[in-house]
Amino acid sequence: MLYYPRPLSRLTEELARLPGIGPKTSQRLAFHIISLAREDVHSLAQALIEAKEKSFYCSRCFNITDTDPCRICTDHARDRSLLCVVGDPRDVFAMEKTREYRGLYHVLHGAISPMEGIGPDDIKLKELLARLQQEEFKEIILATDPTVEGEATAMYIARLLKPMGYRVSRLASGLPVGGNLEYVDEVTLGKALEGRREL
Repeated sequence: MLYYPRPLSRLTEELARLPGIGPKTSQRLAFHIISLAREDVHSLAQALIEAKEKSFYCSRCFNITDTDPCRICTDHARDRSLLCVVGDPRDVFAMEKTREYRGLYHVLHGAISPMEGIGPDDIKLKELLARLQQEEFKEIILATDPTVEGEATAMYIARLLKPMGYRVSRLASGLPVGGNLEYVDEVTLGKALEGRREL
């Protein structure tokens, strides 16, 4: 039977609770952490505590922030006629990494999923509708995940917004750049065919 000192075992167990971290990775991380200099470990611990204690959701867009409203909402250089609706704060960071989008965001914090008992009232949809009454947007870009739940959420929102006169668009989905058709699954290929454009 393997014997680990209790503090090392506890650290390994806590790390294994993180998403995407299995037992071997948590063990490797734990051994790495205890090999660090004391001040580096304190710096890591302080960063974890600070991230938890000083991060919260923006009262306007519901993205993770440390100021309210967040820096994106208060950036007057952004295009205030565009609103990109995403499911999760991680999606905002993914969109920002492209450096292509310069509008504002609204984070739903989930997707409609009747199978999981998540309805329109369980995501930030009421807040989105209230926001649309306060700010003037010309186009709403629905950037929810291309999953069954994400598609259902996008369709639900589109049905609500189109009668209000908004231009509602959906992110294109389809073939990855550099991919070969023979290796693409049929759902992705079908979406690419649906979203084809004239050249």
